[in-house]
Amino acid sequence: MIYIDGQLYENKKEARISVYDHGLLYGDGVFEGIRIYNGRAFRLQAHLDRLFASARTIRLEIPESVESFGRIIGEMIAKSGKREAYIRLVVTRGVGDLGLNPLKCSNPTVIIILDDISLYPKEYYERGIRVCTSFWRRPPADCINPRVKSLNYLNNILATIEANDNGCQEALMLNKEGLVAECSADNIFHVSRGALFTPELAEGALKGITRDVVLELAENIGLETKECRVSLFDLYDADEVFLTGSGAELVPVIEVDRRTIGNGVPGPVTAQIREAFQREISR
Repeated sequence: MIYIDGQLYENKKEARISVYDHGLLYGDGVFEGIRIYNGRAFRLQAHLDRLFASARTIRLEIPESVESFGRIIGEMIAKSGKREAYIRLVVTRGVGDLGLNPLKCSNPTVIIILDDISLYPKEYYERGIRVCTSFWRRPPADCINPRVKSLNYLNNILATIEANDNGCQEALMLNKEGLVAECSADNIFHVSRGALFTPELAEGALKGITRDVVLELAENIGLETKECRVSLFDLYDADEVFLTGSGAELVPVIEVDRRTIGNGVPGPVTAQIREAFQREISR
């Protein structure tokens, strides 16, 4: 089910946008990926807040309100009849000419896609995945701020290609200082000496919604949590590592750069947080 600028399509072959849309031509736009659990959009307000913050940063005026997005998404979920699904919400600069100037774009384009998603097979959540460090670095904030969840994803795609070439399921991305930022599509956590660590946002990480949920859950179950500078040494020496994201949810990592993490199996803290996460999404 696809919504484009007020029109709802139940057949994705019928949904169309202009080839002159600057989201297509230049990656000029912002987006969110939202999970639907038990027929409701999970942490919808947080996702919409981030969408509007990203849009303000790139001076993109969204032609819908937070309230209207909530209504449209609610109607799409109800009409689809799906209890478990995924929403991709996209706002582009809109249709313009072949030049870069955004002033030539008359109206932003709003796209909402409701579909299924399955990033990793079940066995990866049970056995863990392998991660390698990418050659491609996260750009510094004075180039393009990683806090903006924009359609410019070539950096992440190149890292994903590198992971594929190395037979890994995800690519770890460093910043220009060589510190851990995040993975190509997920935030990263590690457990060391009973405490939970994740890179600071200032190091190039996206303020992930699932990341925030995990930090909340960890504190609720009494785990010490720290947002700090993280090096590859910290990951190599960690007892446990796992990734978080709206699409991936929470997936354990058993190997980083051919180094076995802990005992080479998902650890007890990861399992504890996963259980807390499952309780949270099933409420």
